[in-house]
Amino acid sequence: MSDSALNQVASLPLTSMLLTLAAFQIGLLAYRASGNKVWLHPVLVGSLIIAGAISLMPINYADYLRNNSVVMFFLGPLIVALAVPLKAELAALRGLVLPAMVVIVFGAIVAPAVALGCAWLAGADQQVLVSLMPKSVTSPIAIGVAQSIGGLVVLATAVTVFTGIIGGLMAPTIFRLVGLTDDRLQGLVLGINCHGLGTARGFEISVRCGALAGLGMGLTGCLSAFLLPYAHTWLFG
Repeated sequence: MSDSALNQVASLPLTSMLLTLAAFQIGLLAYRASGNKVWLHPVLVGSLIIAGAISLMPINYADYLRNNSVVMFFLGPLIVALAVPLKAELAALRGLVLPAMVVIVFGAIVAPAVALGCAWLAGADQQVLVSLMPKSVTSPIAIGVAQSIGGLVVLATAVTVFTGIIGGLMAPTIFRLVGLTDDRLQGLVLGINCHGLGTARGFEISVRCGALAGLGMGLTGCLSAFLLPYAHTWLFG
């Protein structure tokens, strides 16, 4: 195949979408074969495969992202669909509404504050700091927030995925160390801190845990999308 033909094939939206689907399926096979080890999560493995493929193909990340706009569009309805298992587990919220709201507000404020403080101490510049602000919200919201406040979308996305992977990896150990056995609270913690990947991890624990993780992720995302632009203005003018 000539270079011009290869460039044309690589630039097709279908090529990018097929690459996304194939990378995720490979990651999913590796994840299941490993016994659901979080460091082989399909999002992480798939991301590495896509990064390698883009570096070898005559296509840049901006074009790849634009070609996957249909996939990105369905991320929103997918998050909304998490209301279905939550509806089935509404009884689990009995006596937990007020504590849950306190934890969600606290988490939505503390998570970006800790990230910004550590990065600032490490000498990060303003654009890096801005890109780290939406690290604890799910990817579609993180991308939108990063774009609205002038952050680097690529960095914001990468840090968001990394946060979910590390959170999912460490959460079971932390739960065991602190004696947290209530799967409702485990779900809230996973959703608030580890967003989509944490929610997926929650469903591996129990349906109730996953449903509460979806609630925590959704409310944290909404609150963060409202607060972070104001925090950006207050911090950076």
